[in-house]
Amino acid sequence: MEFQFTIIVPVYNEIESLPRLFDFLQNYVKSASLKSCVLLVDDGSGDGSASAIEKFCLDHEDFNCLLFDKNYGKGAALKAAFDHTKTPLLGYLDADLQTHPEDFELLLPYIKDFGLVTGWRKNRKDTLVKRISSKTGNAVRIFFTHDNIHDTGCPLKIMHTEYAKKIPMFKGLQRFLPAMILLQQKEIKEVVINHYPRIEGESKYNFKNRFLGPLVDCFAYVWIKKSYIDYSIKAKHG
Repeated sequence: MEFQFTIIVPVYNEIESLPRLFDFLQNYVKSASLKSCVLLVDDGSGDGSASAIEKFCLDHEDFNCLLFDKNYGKGAALKAAFDHTKTPLLGYLDADLQTHPEDFELLLPYIKDFGLVTGWRKNRKDTLVKRISSKTGNAVRIFFTHDNIHDTGCPLKIMHTEYAKKIPMFKGLQRFLPAMILLQQKEIKEVVINHYPRIEGESKYNFKNRFLGPLVDCFAYVWIKKSYIDYSIKAKHG
């Protein structure tokens, strides 16, 4: 039976989180409702994450990896993963395990009717500063995109691969994935999922990349929305 679902995990300096991450992913792949594989993308880590990922993937046939030569950012990691995904469906998950792979099962029942299904961390287990900056960033983004998603930054999403491959990615565009699916005239859905505190490692986010960066990215999104080309073919001959 061929794989039906690829779980994408961008990784940047998460060596402390990797043992638990590997365990959680292995357990999910064994019990998933769809035959699933994992694609880990190391984004130029400098802490040994790349070597650990490569070794693990060589020993597990349903795990694959892409290793960047330097740090390009999460948007680039997702773009590379989208380009290399061969299954009909893909999802993505952060390596910090603040969301768990088993919650893909909360999203999968809806994906046949939607272009993208995203999680909503309604009861977040983050610091007050992190919650406030995320809420502010979401409000600004909704003002520009009108996608009405409560938690666009939620690192638990499922998409049809064909739609993901059509997204014109740029640095930071991972914050706009629901809006970019809407540009393709596909519907999106938000589902409440579980959220957990970070146990290992350190967050890579701060006020600058949670609010100021997304604010600048909003203007890039507006330009893309204005210039975006989409089409459908009624018939083809020859």
